[in-house]
Amino acid sequence: MESLNTLMQTEIYDGKALTDLVTLEFLAQLLGNVLAAAFILIVGFIVASWAKRRVVALSDSHMRLDNTLFHFLGNVVRYIILGFALLFVLNTFGVQTTSIIAAIGAAGLAIGLAMQGALSNVAAGVMIILFRPFKLGDFIDVNGEMGTVKEISLNNTVIASLSNVKVIIPNAEVWGNTISNYSVYDTRRAEWSFGVGYGANLALAERTIRDTIMADDRSLSDPEPFIQVNNLNDSSVDFLVRVWVNSADYFQYQADMKRKVKEALDGAGVDIPFPTRTLVQPDNPQDEERDAA
Repeated sequence: MESLNTLMQTEIYDGKALTDLVTLEFLAQLLGNVLAAAFILIVGFIVASWAKRRVVALSDSHMRLDNTLFHFLGNVVRYIILGFALLFVLNTFGVQTTSIIAAIGAAGLAIGLAMQGALSNVAAGVMIILFRPFKLGDFIDVNGEMGTVKEISLNNTVIASLSNVKVIIPNAEVWGNTISNYSVYDTRRAEWSFGVGYGANLALAERTIRDTIMADDRSLSDPEPFIQVNNLNDSSVDFLVRVWVNSADYFQYQADMKRKVKEALDGAGVDIPFPTRTLVQPDNPQDEERDAA
């Protein structure tokens, strides 16, 4: 009996002994706390889901906003609201949440330091999605890789290279490097240097180059093409040629024009020089003495 009385007087919860816990008043208080906690959780889930939908709806209603970023932000808002709801539930049962918040902050700091690389990719991904230096389908050159953008996530950017190889680039390396986007503008300027011989008729050469290039349907007349003598090399007179073309035609157009201009200059009889070297070997003095003898 003595041990039973001792057990009944032992403090087990919130300064209350077992004899205090079995009272109707305490049970009613406990039931009220459980109902309050359940209500807080239900409201928390409803508010969190509503807030997430509202954030995601922003990207759905504005075409310039990226869905990936706003789905991510929606999840962040949802978890923050659920976290506050959980703290309210713990506080309802008399749990001191101050120390829990401090522990969560310390754990978050430790996790952040341990995952610094991954978090830097996520931060860079948010910047890429927010400022949109490129979008899906753009042809870009970044970090020494050139290709078409196939996927943009919070961790990395995927491009298809010129040889159709899947290249995955961490977003931190994308955002931290110079990005060349070849798909932003509708037109690009193609540029060549064609050399002719010093004895060539320069007027004829210029007219041949201009007529050949402008006869191609892909060549744009506005802005006006630039075709002029630009340099006097050791063995050639160089024409600098600049012509605007639609961006989609650029690569094939630039290659085609090199062949067409070469063939046109040949047909017009315009000399296209190439470097030559003449070797002069001095006479051997010993040979001269032997011939004299």
